[in-house]
Amino acid sequence: MTGQNEAPQARMDEQADLWLAPGELASWLSVVRLMTRLPWAIDAQLQRDADLSMVEYMALAMLSEAPERSLRMSVLAENTSTSLSRLSHMIKRLESRGYVRREPDPADGRFTNAILLPAGLSKLESAAPAHVAYVRRLVVDNLSGERLRRLGQDAERILQRIDSPAR
Repeated sequence: MTGQNEAPQARMDEQADLWLAPGELASWLSVVRLMTRLPWAIDAQLQRDADLSMVEYMALAMLSEAPERSLRMSVLAENTSTSLSRLSHMIKRLESRGYVRREPDPADGRFTNAILLPAGLSKLESAAPAHVAYVRRLVVDNLSGERLRRLGQDAERILQRIDSPAR
């Protein structure tokens, strides 16, 4: 008789795994709202205060930290989580504003490098104070140092799972 009850119980357990428990669902929905609203809020602040999109700001910031303020376009696309095609259009817009230039990679001419120009560095430096203040107000100041550290660790753990080849 136990054999007959095991099959329905196993199916119920499998179906239960298809759904999130109420606490899991509430947490997940909070994460989804954060993933949606935080980039929108930061993008709006940067557009309003610096006439830059969040991805443009990220690209300028990454170039400012790179050796010789230069990165291969493919690396910049990966670091900004954007397609190479989309990045190329964005870099073209930044070029037209005098913030970056593109040139063949001297190490391998098959690749193109994006290079931060002095005007781009000035734009980044003028945008940074208001941007950092906003990020502090929204995120950093709302968490203790320990909670912020844990949030960063948790985000890295999730990103590693996303970037893992065994998705």
